[in-house]
Amino acid sequence: MWTIWVIIFWISTVLIRAVPPVCDLLSVLKKEEENCAETLSLEAKNRTPEIDPLLSSGRCAGMWDNMSCWPSSTVGQTVNAHCPEFFQMLTGKKGFVYRNCTSEGWSDPYPRPDIACGYNVNDTTNEARRSYFMTLKTMYTVGYCTSLVTLTIALVVLVSFRRLRCTRNYIHMHLFTSFILRASSIFIKDAVLFSSEDTNYCRAYTAGCKLTMVFFQYCIMSNYSWLLVEGLYLHTLLVISFFLERKFLWWFIALGWGAPTVFVAAWATARQLHENIGCWDINTNANTWWIIRGPVVLSIFINFILFVNILRILMRKLSSPEGRSSDFNQYKRLAKSTLLLIPLFGVHYIIFAFFPEDASSGTMEIQLFFELALGSFQGFVVAVLYCFLNGEVQLEVQRKWRQWHLSKHLRQHLSTSASNGGSGLTQEMQMVRSSPPEHRRATLQRSSVL
Repeated sequence: MWTIWVIIFWISTVLIRAVPPVCDLLSVLKKEEENCAETLSLEAKNRTPEIDPLLSSGRCAGMWDNMSCWPSSTVGQTVNAHCPEFFQMLTGKKGFVYRNCTSEGWSDPYPRPDIACGYNVNDTTNEARRSYFMTLKTMYTVGYCTSLVTLTIALVVLVSFRRLRCTRNYIHMHLFTSFILRASSIFIKDAVLFSSEDTNYCRAYTAGCKLTMVFFQYCIMSNYSWLLVEGLYLHTLLVISFFLERKFLWWFIALGWGAPTVFVAAWATARQLHENIGCWDINTNANTWWIIRGPVVLSIFINFILFVNILRILMRKLSSPEGRSSDFNQYKRLAKSTLLLIPLFGVHYIIFAFFPEDASSGTMEIQLFFELALGSFQGFVVAVLYCFLNGEVQLEVQRKWRQWHLSKHLRQHLSTSASNGGSGLTQEMQMVRSSPPEHRRATLQRSSVL
């Protein structure tokens, strides 16, 4: 009965995990059951009628009760067992459960395992946390959907217009792609790992779970890598007057997509060799987890230093006589974007990176709110700043719209003139060809208004 309640609670905390919780629970339970079977088997081998008083004075046979292992005991003894390992994973607390060996067999465990190990199934605060996590899941689903749609539109816009193809926008495209991959990996992870409640798939799809986690970690790392590339490129523009942007672009691509490959491969190898537990969601070994976390924290820290230096350079340029000339508005826009991007580019990650991962603490809920709820809208903000509010993009879209509208009008005018014999359009086009440029533009504008 208590195992069922534990599974329900574990499922309620699925929102803060990255792999199937039920599979991890069953994996831990299976491992403890195997250890218990080995202990009881060894106990039986070492027991002989000559030295074992249990056989003559009555005993309670050793057993596995689906949660804890109870060794053989004589009548009248009280036996204690540590809280099951999965309880410790859930609550972060340690405790003991007791049973009495009576003439009728084992007594019921006391105190109740859930209370002894720090989780009360009747506590309303657990229901409140479950509701909070459900709200959090709704928020990050809406956020990632919004980011995915806006980023896709922004990427199509930058790719479609030839005049927007430059090194700066190429870097923006890679950044958009990394955010798209990040959002997609979230949905793929949820679809693959949480789509079924059937626990029979745990063994068959363990490799698939691990590959999904590897892909998820790569998307996260590549996203932070391209955020670092954005900071490096902006800093390079302000510090170096002339540099070969094409050459730097290839180095940026190697950093953005190549560096995460190295670290994720190292993390996957370390997990396979030293921490091959479940579907790689439980980070019990801090050293292994820092293979992923360390580079992310370092990239954010470098980005923060770069942005502080960028602001210093921008303030200096704005206060100089040269900065008050034609470049004033450009520097002002860069300063505003930088001030927005400093908190956007994950500075909060550094703050929470050194907090202990205790699911029972309040800091975990705050951290999840920043990383999942607010972090899911990062792609949307980046698309708005770098595309939809970009003056260059707006002008190009307006120019293409005017061209399309004018060509549509001319085609309609052509079809109308053809039905009337074509004389009106022919005369107007001849006037446009023979007129000066100013009169020609006025004629075309008058035609477009018509």
